[in-house]
Amino acid sequence: MAVSPAPLHLAFLGCGFITRVHSRHLRRLRPDLVCSYASRDLQRAEAYCREHGGRRAFGSYEAAIADPGVEAVVIAVPPRFHRELTLRALDAGKHVLVEKPAYPTTADYEEVLAATRRAGRVVLVGENDHYKPLAVCLRRLLRDGAIGDLVFAHFTTLVRRLKTVDDWRNDETMAGGDAFFEEGIHWLHLATSLGPRVVRVEGFRPAPASGGGDRRAKSMMVAFEYDTGAVGALYYSREVPSLLRGLRVSKLMGRDGIISFESNGAFVVVRGRGLPRLLQPGLRDIRGYQAMYRDFQGAIRGNRVPEMSLDRALDDQLLMDRIYASVTPSTLEAVPQ
Repeated sequence: MAVSPAPLHLAFLGCGFITRVHSRHLRRLRPDLVCSYASRDLQRAEAYCREHGGRRAFGSYEAAIADPGVEAVVIAVPPRFHRELTLRALDAGKHVLVEKPAYPTTADYEEVLAATRRAGRVVLVGENDHYKPLAVCLRRLLRDGAIGDLVFAHFTTLVRRLKTVDDWRNDETMAGGDAFFEEGIHWLHLATSLGPRVVRVEGFRPAPASGGGDRRAKSMMVAFEYDTGAVGALYYSREVPSLLRGLRVSKLMGRDGIISFESNGAFVVVRGRGLPRLLQPGLRDIRGYQAMYRDFQGAIRGNRVPEMSLDRALDDQLLMDRIYASVTPSTLEAVPQ
């Protein structure tokens, strides 16, 4: 009789908001995964351990990385510290899941890629949007020709969600960049993960608002072209109000029909060949965290590359580099009347 593999023992490095989000979704994956928690504040780690039914609490990241019982770490601290912690974990023989954006610069990715190959360990970039049922559904519909050849892609993610003055995301040296870099990269990945490859891209950033506690640039429009000849646009903002504080509709437009979808994945409407269809991609794992951790565990146990590998995430980073290189000061100047 086949013996079930031992549960994967993860240690979260960092006990903040995103660790709580991950832990809540991981409850459905027990007993295949067990979690421990590390913080620079031992009492905080112990509180998270009690709240989420964890195995151990550590008073430092170094202690968790050094523990021989910990098989993998989840790096859930601001991006400024991702590279250093990843390299330490790989050097200690740990597998790594690193929150996105994984690293602030392309050079960081390249350094970590080299270390990953030397260590022979799995590094998965925590792009849960890649795994969410909406993305899987859209990839399948395009692959199956539901709307024929793609012509236009229109992605909208608008919501007024301002950070407080003391939030670390206000410091670009901590976050790696502005709001689009730190959070909009998830939506950029969705736009680039549907099958066609982006070959041309340009960013347009509105002039940032003055005043207020959230000092970041909070809006970006990205125009791009796929290798199929289709073109698209991504509208991202965290300062523009939206219906019901977050409901927004995006569209994929083809020569045989249109796919309209709620950007978070609540529903998909297909009007193409045959009768219109209303699809619900999946609410149980609507944000894709469970599928992401299953891939992480499967890559470790199966000694294979995960779907959201470093190489795949580097593709997104290179697009980000091109977007910000195109956002020059001249684009923020007033157009003469």
